[in-house]
Amino acid sequence: MNTKFQFRAGMRYARRPEVYEIAHVVEHLAFGANAEFSNEQKFESDFIKNGAYHNAWTSDFSVCYESECADFEWERIMHLQQVAIAQPKFNDEELRSEKGNVKAELTGYMNDYGRLLWPRLQQVVGENVPDLQERIKTIPNIELKDIREHYRRTHTAHNLRFIIAGNLRGRKHKIIRMLNQWDLRPGERFAVPTDELHGAAPTLIRRKDATNITFAFTWMIPRRLEPSEIYAMNCLNHILNGTMSSRILGQARKHGLVYGMGSDISNGWHDTSWDFDGEVNAENSVKLFELIHKELAKILAGDLSDEDIENAKSYATGRYQIGAQTVSQISDYYADAYFTNGTFEKYSRMPALVRNINKDEIVRVAREFLTSNINALVAVSSVEKALINELSEKLTFA
Repeated sequence: MNTKFQFRAGMRYARRPEVYEIAHVVEHLAFGANAEFSNEQKFESDFIKNGAYHNAWTSDFSVCYESECADFEWERIMHLQQVAIAQPKFNDEELRSEKGNVKAELTGYMNDYGRLLWPRLQQVVGENVPDLQERIKTIPNIELKDIREHYRRTHTAHNLRFIIAGNLRGRKHKIIRMLNQWDLRPGERFAVPTDELHGAAPTLIRRKDATNITFAFTWMIPRRLEPSEIYAMNCLNHILNGTMSSRILGQARKHGLVYGMGSDISNGWHDTSWDFDGEVNAENSVKLFELIHKELAKILAGDLSDEDIENAKSYATGRYQIGAQTVSQISDYYADAYFTNGTFEKYSRMPALVRNINKDEIVRVAREFLTSNINALVAVSSVEKALINELSEKLTFA
């Protein structure tokens, strides 16, 4: 059985900017002392004794607690999740430890150029988030009283959403009874903050030791996509970057321009982004971005063959058939849309959505993104800013 319990309790819900990283620290404390165990080590030892797994993650908006266990011990693990999430006993000793662990984690991200550039990209288009260095500086400000306040305000019944995947036959009523026994205040479902988004000039994060260019660029539109539009754009991403025969990645690999890059759609509450990222050697960067521009310009012009679309649909159909072999795969399928927007499409509907993908919708939605004024490029490298400016110009469409 796989379980995910999500609260809108991420960093954007910190009471004040000075303790921005508080949600991350709360997440780290989630499996520490609680009503039944005096410390993290004792809880962990009991939780995993039959091979069960647990983890938690934090984002701008979410804190999510996840577990996976053998079917025979699902009740025991559900109970332990309840004790950890609904009955924590925060203390100074574990707080000091986890503040150190969070700092070490974020400091490590400073050397991961992909993790370094995405917060900056969010910043430059107008999202109200700090970068990694700014986040690290807030950790010493977090006190035990702040932890307790954030937890009490955010970890409430109405602010909780969950996904449970596994053998549920004959168990649903018992699961509901167990969840109704969680000792959580009613609270409220927090709204997702709205940002004033805008386009931005290209940004270079200079690192002397970065011998190549790690890049990310985005086009954003101020609305959510419908399910059919998401599948249309997923189809296009496959055509552009999905395989070694794709239009951008495939050609780039063939000509030795880039080892890896990709593109993805992120459907939010108020807006949607079409994101590209990768790494390229400086001497190949202009040719790569010219290739990206050429292939995207073709899409704008409607240059998309029926064969390309049918091949992408065939690939998606195959992935559907092998995509629900484990409970975690099933749970992961639902998590993003449900936790972000409160919506979901049944897995069984995927074949119909794939069949209905068509050229007109792909081109229409791609045009909406590529002609949007909300776009930006961020790169991490030791190159001169003039080169990043030149690459950004390659991404301009009328």
